[in-house]
Amino acid sequence: MQIYLDHSATTPTRTEAIAAMHRVITSEWGNPSSIHQWGERASTAIEQARFQVAALINANPDAIAFGSGGTEANNQAIMGVVNRYDTPQHLIISSVEHSSISAPVQWLESKGWQVTRLPVDRSGRIDPRDLAVAIRPNTILVSIIYAQSEVGTIQPIAELAAICRQHQVCFHTDAVQAAGKIALDVQKLGIDLLSLSSHKLYGPQGAGALYIRPGLALVPLLAGGGQEMGWRSGTQAVPQIAGFGVAAELVSEELAIEQHRLIGLRDRLFELLADCPLLVPTGDLQHRLPHHLSFCLQIPRCNFQEPVTGKTIVRQLNLAGIGISSGAACASGKLTPSPILLAMGYTQTESVGGIRLTLGRSTTLADIEWTAFVLKQILDRLTPKLVCV
Repeated sequence: MQIYLDHSATTPTRTEAIAAMHRVITSEWGNPSSIHQWGERASTAIEQARFQVAALINANPDAIAFGSGGTEANNQAIMGVVNRYDTPQHLIISSVEHSSISAPVQWLESKGWQVTRLPVDRSGRIDPRDLAVAIRPNTILVSIIYAQSEVGTIQPIAELAAICRQHQVCFHTDAVQAAGKIALDVQKLGIDLLSLSSHKLYGPQGAGALYIRPGLALVPLLAGGGQEMGWRSGTQAVPQIAGFGVAAELVSEELAIEQHRLIGLRDRLFELLADCPLLVPTGDLQHRLPHHLSFCLQIPRCNFQEPVTGKTIVRQLNLAGIGISSGAACASGKLTPSPILLAMGYTQTESVGGIRLTLGRSTTLADIEWTAFVLKQILDRLTPKLVCV
C-alpha cells in the first residue's frame, strides 16, 4: 500500500496537464517569439495559460510573468524592487519565510541593506501591529509568506497589505503554498507582487509565475530577448507553462469542494492522533491550510541512546509505504534544527522533531486511518516506555 502525504513538497502532475504538455510538445513546439505559424501556435498556448493562471488569483492576464518556479518568482520580487535603488534601504520580512526569500535578503543584509524580521507567536502567526511599528521612512518592500509550508499557518495578509498601502510601501507575498488550497484575490487583497508555483497545484515542475501589479516598475533579473513583457528574458518553457495553465484552471474550478473535503480529512486525522501524547500539533489550528497537519515530537531523550527525530519518523513511514516530510535539514550527517520552529519559540531539541503530513486530491479516509495506525505503531516501537493509547 502506497500513501503519499507530502503534497506541500510537490503534487503529482494531473493527467489533463500532461495531455496539454503532450499537445504542445508534438504540435505547438515552435519558438513563441517567432512570428510564423509555428511560433504563433506556441505563443497562443502561453497566452491561454496566462489567462488560466490569472483567473486563479483574479488578476489581469497582462500582470502575470511566467518563470521557472516559486524560487525564481520570489527572487524576482525581492531583487526587482531592490535593484531600483542605488543605495541600501530597509526591507521587512517575517521570521518564517521560505529560504528563497530569507537567503537573498540575508545576502542583501551583508551588502548594507537594513532588514527587519517580524517575530511570530507560538502558532507561527504575525501580529499586524508589529508590521505597522516596523515600517520606516526608507522601507521599500515588505515580503510576508502567505501560508507557511512547514506548519501550515496562514498569515493575515489582507491586514498586512492594507498597512503597506497606508504607508505606500510595496507588498509581496509568497503564495506558493496557498494557491490552489484557499481562494486568492489580488484585487481584494491589494497585493503588489505575488509568487506562484505550478508543481504545488498539480501542474508540472519547472514553471511558476509572478503577479506584478499593473504600473509597478521592476528591474528584471535576466537581460536578453525581453520575453514575458520584458520581465523575464529567455525562451519560455511552453509545455510546462501550458500544463501549469490547465492545472490552475482545474484547481480553481474544484477549489470549494476540494477544500471542504480536505478540511474534513485533515481534522479527522488530527482526531485519530489526538490520543498520542508523543505528538504535539504545531502551527495555528484555526488559520491553517486545509490539507496540512504538522506535529512536534515530545519524546524524552533520556530514555534512548539516540534521539528520535522527525527524520527518523519520515524514514520509518517510508519503509511502510507512506510518504511524509520533516522540517529539520540534514547536511553532512549533521541534523540542523528547523529555523521555522526555532522562530516560533521551540527549543533546539524540539526543532529537530517536526513532521508534516499534507493531503491531496488522491487522499482517502482509508489512507489517513491507515497512516494514523502505522504512525502510532512506529512511535510505540521506537518509544516503548511511552505508549500511544
